[in-house]
Amino acid sequence: MTKPRKSKEERFREGIKNEILSFFELNEDRGWSLNQIHKAFAIKDRQTKLLFDELTTELVNEGKLLRHKDGSIGIDQAASMVVGKLEHVNSKFAFLVSEERSNNDVWIETADLQGAIDGDIVKVLVTQRRKKTQHDTGEVIEIIQRSREEFVGTIEILPHYAFVVPDSKRIHQDFFIAKEDIGEAKNGQKVIVKVTKWSDGKRKSEGVVKEVLGDAGKHHTEMHAILAEFGLPVRFSEAIEAEANAIADTIAESEIAKRRDMRGITTFTIDPLDAKDFDDALSFQWLDNGHYEIGVHIADVTHYIQPGTPLEEEAFKRATSVYLVDRVVPMLPEKLSNGLCSLRPHEDKLTFSAVFELDDAGTIHHEWFGRTVIHSDKRFTYEEAQAVLEWASDPNNEPVPFQQELTILNTLAHVYRKQRFDKGAINFETVEVKFNLDEQGTPLGIYQKVRKDAHKLIEEFMLLANKRVAEYVYNLRQKEPRNTMVYRIHEAPDPEKLRTFSSFVKKFGYNVNVDSPNISQALNDLMLGVEGKPEQNIVESLAIRTMSKARYSTEPIGHFGLAFPFYSHFTSPIRRYPDMMAHRLLQHYLDGGQPVDRVGWEQRCKHSSEMEKVASEAERASIKYKQIEYMSLLDDQRTWQGIISGVTEFGIFVEITETASEGLVRMVDLNDDYYEYDRDNFRIVGQRNGRVFTFGDAVEVRVKECNLARRSLDLLLVNLQASEGRKKASSGARHKEKRERKDRKKSFDKKKKR
Repeated sequence: MTKPRKSKEERFREGIKNEILSFFELNEDRGWSLNQIHKAFAIKDRQTKLLFDELTTELVNEGKLLRHKDGSIGIDQAASMVVGKLEHVNSKFAFLVSEERSNNDVWIETADLQGAIDGDIVKVLVTQRRKKTQHDTGEVIEIIQRSREEFVGTIEILPHYAFVVPDSKRIHQDFFIAKEDIGEAKNGQKVIVKVTKWSDGKRKSEGVVKEVLGDAGKHHTEMHAILAEFGLPVRFSEAIEAEANAIADTIAESEIAKRRDMRGITTFTIDPLDAKDFDDALSFQWLDNGHYEIGVHIADVTHYIQPGTPLEEEAFKRATSVYLVDRVVPMLPEKLSNGLCSLRPHEDKLTFSAVFELDDAGTIHHEWFGRTVIHSDKRFTYEEAQAVLEWASDPNNEPVPFQQELTILNTLAHVYRKQRFDKGAINFETVEVKFNLDEQGTPLGIYQKVRKDAHKLIEEFMLLANKRVAEYVYNLRQKEPRNTMVYRIHEAPDPEKLRTFSSFVKKFGYNVNVDSPNISQALNDLMLGVEGKPEQNIVESLAIRTMSKARYSTEPIGHFGLAFPFYSHFTSPIRRYPDMMAHRLLQHYLDGGQPVDRVGWEQRCKHSSEMEKVASEAERASIKYKQIEYMSLLDDQRTWQGIISGVTEFGIFVEITETASEGLVRMVDLNDDYYEYDRDNFRIVGQRNGRVFTFGDAVEVRVKECNLARRSLDLLLVNLQASEGRKKASSGARHKEKRERKDRKKSFDKKKKR
């Protein structure tokens, strides 16, 4: 069927539109008002002006032209529509994160969000006009999908209406609540509000109180608020619990017959003292040729949870267990996580194993992957295993059970650790904050977890299994398409972020050669240099933030931080859904299966990565809350040593060295002078006395206010006199800075006049 021929009028209008478009393409360096367009085309009669206005508007609606904020119209060859997720990191601006622009997020002023909030999927018009941010800029033109419709916050009740102030630091708007929608909430309580009408950027969003969590600042209220804030479940549904409870407790002999029986081999677990779900176990035996057979045995979760079942769907939805300070939100019901799947001592358990034949140098002579049945002889805590290793280090001590096995495993772990670092792995030993809690959840003490050989022993053998499983699947098929697998990937750091990081650590007196061909070694040298120093936690945290974020993908691009070309997550299926995926794929290929379709698995990887991020943020929020609660229980006149961990226009952030708690010294509380923010040099400078507070300075502080509801800590500097680590600007430098400020002001005034 032939297309209908365009009418004479249609051809005429199309010709005019093409002329208008050509005009803008030739004059792309500026915007034009409609009157200016009329003059450029020498149009005098009113009818032709109206036609040009109509056709120009059509081109705008078609996206071929764009209308600027000032109403002018223009064309931008680089302008584009981008869809992505909004990250509202500051009350003044947000970023659009999009796969289409993976190396260049879009900077958006809050005024241009059109009511969109953090986490929303939006369409943005990118104008690519550079600002001081060095990011492309844009404005939201469509909200495609809301991230959520329920929010947690503190309600403030007024005589005729109320507001809910959200807990999330990334939600920068209050929610209006009509008087009849307040329900049973009382002023100052934590509530869950459901949005009924979204903001258009001018008016506040409106909502109703869906649930009252309790009084703000109370332990259980705040823990439930954190779960609700991040959209995490409090419990499993009755249907899911019933499905789990219906699974048989005993292992059928027919199932054991299908597996490699390793119940007669020495086997043990090493886990934290308070652990209840034991994902992994190690087995050890000597071989006749002098080598060792070491098995890494992992709970066979996928034997119990089959595809397409509600249990499977729930595990995928949660994707990970979440570890708050006082509780675990498990990925699997307790019947599975703490019972059937947990590798408890003196019980037969079904496992998926990686078994290696090794020599004293750690060389792998043979490896085997498959389903097994084991029987753990001993459950070690990390502290118990460490005690055995330390006892064994003294030759005068009598041998104790498992001493020889643990000593050999520890020696091999040291070999593998050295090999990793020799190949470029990065040695990040991040500080892990732990609490001593009473029965009511009140923090009695705070300490920083120390990783010893027992922790590192387990870590190295888990890394070995994860690495070899990934390599095995990749190399099993040598032609395209390769076998689809779930990998844990980690890209190399962005050079620009490395340069920024290098500038930061110079404030502490450290130099990092970001142009070094061996950047891993440069970072490791830095980590060694800060070890044991007050600034260790800050520098390591900054270094981790500089790195790309590890994530799950079906693309085998390697793991930069571990220096592994192939790496998967295979060893924790009780608490991580990607490990379940890895188990299923490995078994599929062991059974001779062909490569599976990658698209569906990649979508699951993305969901798992997103849920991992949510869990991490919730865990940090619970730690932050407990840190502030702990500080609130102490004498507020007590002084603390700290390090300046951040500098902003509204104050300086200080990390207290002893508790790793971060608080804010507000600019208004620096009352000995007027301080000006020097953005380029990460510092604030006193305008009369010349005192300088900069990133990395050692300071002494005391607590001004602990706000449990807002999870915020306000601090005061104990002594505003110059202290060690704080540099005082010279008189000449102060005069130079004054001249520079005057010059900048003169330049600004001239521009305003022009």
